[in-house]
Amino acid sequence: MHRSICVKEILEFLQITPGQTGLDATLGYGGHTVEMLKRLNAQGHLYTMDVDPIELAKTRQRLESLGYGSDILTTRHMNFSEIDKLVLESGPLNFVLADLGVSSMQIDNPERGFSFKNDGPLDLRLNPQRGVSAAARLKTISQAELEGMLIENSDEPNAAVIARAIVAANNKGTDISTTTMLRQIITDALMCIPKNARKDETKKSCQRCFQALRIDVNHEYEVLYEFLEKLPATLAESGRIAILSFHSGEDRLVKKSFQRFYREGVYREIAPGPIRPSSEECNTNSRARSAKLRWAIKS
Repeated sequence: MHRSICVKEILEFLQITPGQTGLDATLGYGGHTVEMLKRLNAQGHLYTMDVDPIELAKTRQRLESLGYGSDILTTRHMNFSEIDKLVLESGPLNFVLADLGVSSMQIDNPERGFSFKNDGPLDLRLNPQRGVSAAARLKTISQAELEGMLIENSDEPNAAVIARAIVAANNKGTDISTTTMLRQIITDALMCIPKNARKDETKKSCQRCFQALRIDVNHEYEVLYEFLEKLPATLAESGRIAILSFHSGEDRLVKKSFQRFYREGVYREIAPGPIRPSSEECNTNSRARSAKLRWAIKS
C-alpha cells in the first residue's frame, strides 16, 4: 500500500484555498492529490501529470471513483519537464507540488524491475514505452562510465569493484537481463567485504546501484533541471512550490535552483533548510526516512 509522505508539512506550506489553480506534477498513487482536492473544496482546479502511463491510468480511475471529475481535476500523461506546455492550458499556478520519489506500486511490481528483492526484467523505466531499459543500457556502457554513474547518482562506495564485475560479465557474454542476475553479480563482487558486514553492505549497494540505473535510464537529473528552470514562469504572483526529494543528487539540484532564483529576486522566500518527516512518520513508514522537503514562494 502506497503511503504519501510529508502530507501535513506540504499542506501547511502550500496554504491551498478554494478557487485556486494548482498542479501535482508527479501524480503517482494520488495520495497528495486527494488531500489538495479536499482543500480546494470543489472550487478552483487541480491539474496533475505523470510520466508513467501504467500507474497514471490506475490513479485516474481511482480518483474518478472518488467523485473527482473534469470540473475540478485534469490529468495529463506528461513528464513534469513539460510544465510550460501544461500552463498554456491551466494558466498561472497558485501552487505546485513535485514528489520526486518512486511510488510503492512501481517498486513492488516485479514486472517493472525497480527492486532487486523480486525477480523480474531489468527495466527500470518510468515510461516503458520510451527510451532503453536498464538491461540494454548495461550492454553498451564502459567501465569508467558505469563507475562514474554509480558515484554521481548514488554515492556508491564500491563503485569501482561493481563496475568492473558488471563489465567483466558483459565481456563473457552474460546477458544481464533480470533483477536477480544483476543482484547476483553485485553480491559476488562484494565477497571481499568482511563477513560480519557483508550482508548489510551488499544490500545497501544493491539499493544504490538500482537507484543509479533508474536515474540514468530515465534521465532524472536532466528532466528535474529542466522543470526547475521553467518553474518560475509558470507560477502566479506569490505562487508556492514544494518539492519532495529522496536522495542527495536531487536535493542539491533543488537547493541550488531555489537559492539562485532567490538571489535574483525571482523567489521572495525559500526554505532555510530541508524539512524532514517526523520521527513518528519515519517509524511507521521506512520509505520516509530519506525524504527532504524544500519550498519556495515567487515574488
